[in-house]
Amino acid sequence: MIRILLADDHGVVRKGLRYLLEQETGWEVAGEAADGREAVRLAECLQPEVAVLDIAMPQMNGIEAAGHIARISPKTCTLLLSMYADESYLLRALNNGVRGYLLKDAAEEDLVRAVKALLGGKSFFSPAIAAMLAEEYTRSMQSKGLEDSFELLSAREREVLQLLAEGKSNKEVAELLNISNSTIETHRQHIMQKLSLHNTAELVLYAVRKKIVT
Repeated sequence: MIRILLADDHGVVRKGLRYLLEQETGWEVAGEAADGREAVRLAECLQPEVAVLDIAMPQMNGIEAAGHIARISPKTCTLLLSMYADESYLLRALNNGVRGYLLKDAAEEDLVRAVKALLGGKSFFSPAIAAMLAEEYTRSMQSKGLEDSFELLSAREREVLQLLAEGKSNKEVAELLNISNSTIETHRQHIMQKLSLHNTAELVLYAVRKKIVT
């Protein structure tokens, strides 16, 4: 049974999300929270496979709650719900261990697909967010007169980039590609240098802009 934690301060929203999720065979909403602190407490008790968190909640917002959940329940994949396609929110969310970012107005259509992506070890971002980031990236490159830096990466580096952007650790990527951890770290450093990235959150954001992950 796949256990899911729901956190939103509006009961009617939780009810709707629960209905959508429990249509899937083998899924159950194991706990509900109306604020961020309660979400963190339930995550520690339940150790759910997935936590679906609203950003705007009392006592502790969803982004901060996600950071706590990443520490106390590292196997829990976190999906953030938001009314806004905001890059600053997304960057903060990624820095707090969030694996997916879903706009609320697309929840009815994409919620189940997003949870399935996370359960499959992938990331998920609403198409509207991916499109917005892609446009911003293209405009930025054009304004600077630069060519696409993605072309600087080798085939292996592109492969490593996608797996890291999907939320996999160096160890997991090494096992999938049957190479050493140190080799993965070397590839990671080269990717960061070639793309002028500084941390994992920027790497994921780049992958979203380039539509490498969905």
